[in-house]
Amino acid sequence: MAKKIITAIDVGSFKITTVISSVEDNHAPTVIGVCSFPSKGIKKGVVVNIDDATNAISESVTAAERMAGVTISDVFVSINGEQVTSLNNKGVVAVAGSEITIDDTYRAIENARTLSLPDNLNPIHIIPREFVVDNQGGIKYPIGMSGGRLEVETHIITAPNSYWQNIKKCVEQIGLHVYDVIFNGWASSLSVLTDTEKELGVTMLDIGAGTTSIAIFQEGSIIYSSCIPLGGNSITSDIAIGLQVSLEDAEKIKINMSDILDNKCVGKKGKDMDSTPALLRRTDEPKEKKSKDEDVDLGVLGVDKKISKDMLQSIIEARCEEIFEMAKDNVSKAGYDIAMPAGIVLTGGTSLLRNITKTTQCVFGVASRVGYPSGLSGMVEEISDPSFACVQGLIKHALDDDVDIANGGEKKKANVGGFFGKIGEWFKSLLP
Repeated sequence: MAKKIITAIDVGSFKITTVISSVEDNHAPTVIGVCSFPSKGIKKGVVVNIDDATNAISESVTAAERMAGVTISDVFVSINGEQVTSLNNKGVVAVAGSEITIDDTYRAIENARTLSLPDNLNPIHIIPREFVVDNQGGIKYPIGMSGGRLEVETHIITAPNSYWQNIKKCVEQIGLHVYDVIFNGWASSLSVLTDTEKELGVTMLDIGAGTTSIAIFQEGSIIYSSCIPLGGNSITSDIAIGLQVSLEDAEKIKINMSDILDNKCVGKKGKDMDSTPALLRRTDEPKEKKSKDEDVDLGVLGVDKKISKDMLQSIIEARCEEIFEMAKDNVSKAGYDIAMPAGIVLTGGTSLLRNITKTTQCVFGVASRVGYPSGLSGMVEEISDPSFACVQGLIKHALDDDVDIANGGEKKKANVGGFFGKIGEWFKSLLP
């Protein structure tokens, strides 16, 4: 049985991750090569230096190819940035015959795409949310149904031309072909959200290093997506300023925050401190109980500093609250509610911060959880935490589109990918 090779590149502000997977029919994708390389030339999700970004992508791809023992040619690449926006639009057509055909759906979606956009924006995704046949809504797959009028509700994600053109240029300079560019938030949602959450209504926040991607689902379909220019790097900067340490030391402190707050981080000559778990100790606890636990010597981390746990916690919580409030305002301006019935799902590297779900619940007033990616097999140990949600989602997006990379990157016409796989080729023909 012929194997397909699908390659995904998550172009982030902190790291460039390349995952090479092997796919057989009716089996989960098997990861055979993976590499994360420090990001360069990328700031807040967009390319700011073509040469640096190209070199970083090249290092990541080369190492993944070496591990997999294959040479790749076609890749799926993530895209992000503050100016990624979305809108919902509908298209209506008269059904040509007695039954709805795939050509009718093509025409309906093309009709939905005919909208006025600024010259610098182009759609990167046109996602059918639901179909309406003769005023009967809630239909996900209309082909074969009888009716005279077909209507489609679509979710359209747009990005500035410069965003995807610059990313495409970086990848093409190392001899690869960009098969598709996928919004970070859409990709992450494919790997961390459950069907039940999407049906009930859920908001996903992918908090990366430079940006936070937002995706909101209702009744099983995406209704809103966008991006704000704040992420984990802002927290690192706040720690550096607030505790008067270097950015490198601030990153170490942030990464090891859980150990610091749990008193597992001791100095070179220190003894284990009180091991009582804490968000931090509550302000209503007796002062004599707190007094000996406030300062932590970070010599074991290679940081010549004693810090206050209370100050560290307050710095991180303040910035997280700002990120969440900005996300809430962003969604509210578009006329949506970020607090959905199934709550908030956090993913991305910054979601690993200790007690971030408690802060989320305080800000939004709904349940919160950290979303871990799933759906792949093989060498997944290195890409199992939330910071790899996007790259795993890119692989799943490729499967949904039913891509046969082994056959020159052409999409098959088989039914494996369902409705979205069938119309994927047509979607590509609409994009510039």
